[in-house]
Amino acid sequence: MKKIGVLGGMSWESSLEYYRIMNEEVKDQLGKTHSANFLMYSFDFHQVEVLQHENKWDELTDLMVDEAKNLKAAGADFIVIATNTMHLMAPAIEKETGLKVLHIAEATGQEIIKRGLKKVLLLGTKFTMEGAFYRDILEAMGIEVMIPDEEDRQRVHDIIYHELILGDIKTGSKKAYVDIIEKMALKGASGVILGCTEIPLLIQEGDVSIDVLDTTFIHAKAAVKNAIIR
Repeated sequence: MKKIGVLGGMSWESSLEYYRIMNEEVKDQLGKTHSANFLMYSFDFHQVEVLQHENKWDELTDLMVDEAKNLKAAGADFIVIATNTMHLMAPAIEKETGLKVLHIAEATGQEIIKRGLKKVLLLGTKFTMEGAFYRDILEAMGIEVMIPDEEDRQRVHDIIYHELILGDIKTGSKKAYVDIIEKMALKGASGVILGCTEIPLLIQEGDVSIDVLDTTFIHAKAAVKNAIIR
């Protein structure tokens, strides 16, 4: 089994889900007492959040690259970034470490194609919804990507940063997300990408009328598939 290097703590609530899913998947695949072979560096997310909202992406890139190098030095065979937004740094990490970053958008795109979906709604932080790094990968795979209008994007973003990263799950916020998803379903979305690893704490399959793509689950399973040597 390859050793997975995980950049986590962004936030720790979603990193906890990565830990659980990867271990459960290894046990399902290999049986007996097998569990996942990985290293995790957990950031202090407060530092990351402040730099994000100050648009200090160069500083964030340096932080991510430095810790990825430490994971490589500790024996990691490839890197998993346990959050969507910080995949902005994936190219720099690959360049500076020489390790493959298992990209969350690529794994999600493969699942979208597997399900036969053509047009999907992307939810996440404003950095993810409004940036090109996620959309470009999916569109290169032949997938049409939709995002909510500006007011709804702000609502989605605020719930992530003011509630979900704190583990605060509110019924009213779930309703707001459902309403946004259903509005976009009427405009042609056949699936919704939960493009922030905290959103599955709020929205699950069956909560809405279209397919739900849980990027935490998809990415964690892809990491195990990449790690297991048959």
